[in-house]
Amino acid sequence: MVADRTADGVRIAQLLASEVVGDGDRLADADVSDADPDVEPTTEGALAYRVRVGDDPLAAVFVQPERARVEFLANPDAAAAAAAEAGLRVRPKAVRPPRTVVFVADGAEVKRVLPAFEAVVEEDEAT
Repeated sequence: MVADRTADGVRIAQLLASEVVGDGDRLADADVSDADPDVEPTTEGALAYRVRVGDDPLAAVFVQPERARVEFLANPDAAAAAAAEAGLRVRPKAVRPPRTVVFVADGAEVKRVLPAFEAVVEEDEAT
């Protein structure tokens, strides 16, 4: 038996957008903005959309040929801890202000990114 695997960066980003917008719990106020419906994946990563709560940016989602990359702009430490706990590949991005990069290499990993978004929102609510 061969398992279907979604390893297309654009499709993974689309699945993630659906999960974020469709979440009626902790991410109920999250929205996708600046979406590029015709985005073409690049090796460096092309911006597909941003995720915001109101006017506050949470993350930017980039597409590469075989994966999506989420750059958490808000509360990068909370995002890193939650994504690492979910077993995702995580790395810091050494920019000012700092960011956390989470790689989503398969459509099955999309739901595992949601706790990182939730942790970022929860951290915002606590401050």
